[in-house]
Amino acid sequence: MNRRPEDGMATVELAVAVPAVVLCLLMGLGAVRAVTDQVRCTDAARAAVRAAARGDSPGSAVALGRRLAPPGSTVTVELAGSVVESAVRGRPPRALRWLGAVGVPSARAVAAREDVG
Repeated sequence: MNRRPEDGMATVELAVAVPAVVLCLLMGLGAVRAVTDQVRCTDAARAAVRAAARGDSPGSAVALGRRLAPPGSTVTVELAGSVVESAVRGRPPRALRWLGAVGVPSARAVAAREDVG
């Protein structure tokens, strides 16, 4: 069986290309998850602040935010005079943890209290 020198090159190129494609796929899936988690954090912060502004207790507003937030997120609700503030902070996807704080999905929301005259 005669082998051409080009046969070995194709194998080496494939060995380099497959890990690069897998890495790009994992990074892309991580980015999609980060965007999805960011939207969920925004929705959770808005829902929690809206509930607290209507007069619900901070505990029930936090519980509502936790149901909407990504798993493992922290949800806080603070009442300050006539204003309510809510913050949701998620965890970055594993594929994007190397980005540090930039890759962490988070959201804040502020609303005027409706139960204060």
